[in-house]
Amino acid sequence: QVQLRESGGGWVEVGGALTLSCADSGRTFYDRTMGWFRQAPGKGREFVASINWSGSRTQYADPVKGRFTISRDNAESTVHLQMNNLKPEDTAIYYCAAGPAGIRGTFSPAASYDYWGQGTQVTVSS
Repeated sequence: QVQLRESGGGWVEVGGALTLSCADSGRTFYDRTMGWFRQAPGKGREFVASINWSGSRTQYADPVKGRFTISRDNAESTVHLQMNNLKPEDTAIYYCAAGPAGIRGTFSPAASYDYWGQGTQVTVSS
């Protein structure tokens, strides 16, 4: 069973950095595409980044390209999101998501993911 738990959120000043982590307590992490999404107040959930099962392929939303880096450690069943040069518009609840086992590639639609974490708040203050 997949259970995702995010950590690492918090408050940071503009231009600062944070690293989010998401741990999976299940046994099939290595076989799933993982993604990060975010939801700002009053807005819908939007795609941030995705990484394939091996970590060899990544995909990013345009607003975060060059600033955010997604990575994974299959031995630790953990996916990370390194966020640099943070902006006020990055303020949101960040969610990690796991895709279906055995399906390869990276995915941006939220509907492509089967499991979701509870989210972690990131606040960027100016």
